[in-house]
Amino acid sequence: MKNFTQLPFMGFPLLSKKLLAAACLLTVTHAGAAEFITEVTQLSDKEIRVGEAYYRADMQWMVYQAEVTGDNPFYQIFLKNLSNGKVQQVSPGIGKTTCSWVHPSQEKVLFSSTHEDPDAKAKMIAEIERRKSGERKPYAWDYDEFYEIYEADFTGGKIKNLTNTLGYDAEASWSPDGKLIAFASNRRAYTETLSEEEAALFKKDPSSMIDIYIMNADGTNVKRLTHTNSYDGGPFFSPDGKRIVWRRFSDNGREAEIFTMNIDGSDQKQITRLNMMSWAPFYHPSNKYIIFSTNVHGHRNFELYIVDVDGEKEPVRVTDMDGFDGLPVFTPDGKYITWTSDRTPEKKGHLFHGKWNHKKALERLAVK
Repeated sequence: MKNFTQLPFMGFPLLSKKLLAAACLLTVTHAGAAEFITEVTQLSDKEIRVGEAYYRADMQWMVYQAEVTGDNPFYQIFLKNLSNGKVQQVSPGIGKTTCSWVHPSQEKVLFSSTHEDPDAKAKMIAEIERRKSGERKPYAWDYDEFYEIYEADFTGGKIKNLTNTLGYDAEASWSPDGKLIAFASNRRAYTETLSEEEAALFKKDPSSMIDIYIMNADGTNVKRLTHTNSYDGGPFFSPDGKRIVWRRFSDNGREAEIFTMNIDGSDQKQITRLNMMSWAPFYHPSNKYIIFSTNVHGHRNFELYIVDVDGEKEPVRVTDMDGFDGLPVFTPDGKYITWTSDRTPEKKGHLFHGKWNHKKALERLAVK
């Protein structure tokens, strides 16, 4: 594999030498990212495709989504014990899943799934047959109205539907104290009477009615935080739990910018103004800056950037490699970064991990 060499995995000291050898972790050398990210390793390679990894506060567990077998062509949710390398599936295995999160202190996982869709298995079979036929279609996210947000224990048991509302309910995360959940939903298109203009817009684009919501961790006291006819999604809490970062699409759906707001929906502030597709924002644990992905260098070339939390500085480029680099997250101690990239020979999405230079980030952003 060109430009890849063996290197001990520095991100999790609890991993044994035996596990390191079994994982066949790979390192990437690239001058463009070396200023911020070093000791880069590829965390996944046996799965068909992988994306969106998130850590528990104690850094003992990582939850992520992956397609692993031909029986189900859609993502399922997996939990990895970072001390012994054991991986276990926590989603039911039927239908589609997305957007997982691990509780900051309890043995609980949050994810969205369509397994209660009566046609879930039929849709799985149809997708398998479509792929066998060789049919190709452009990538497009599926805003399936059967997506619900579920809570489950680490074995996938005690599963509980927290939303129980027709419409796309997904992109959920717990607050740092585990008491609140922020999520995205277009439920109002199914539960409210839309204007003629809104109904026509929703028929054309189901994402147009997606807004950010917040609720108690048990699914009660749901409150809508954004009120637009464009896609507001991907919410994450700030490290202190006081604000939410998310991305807002333009009316035409071709651009997106990063925004933040208080958890009650007040003080909505635009952070980026790149006029491109900027999305997948995530706070650094220091609460000094936000990392995100943008295609400012080309329609299909997504790179990681950082920006100060107030959006007062020019965003700073982090990665520099053709293809997709996105969905970045920092480890809870802020010393490492994990993200999804297709920088593999097969050009399939996999997880990459590296040591993060927080001091350099502050220096380049001129933030104290």
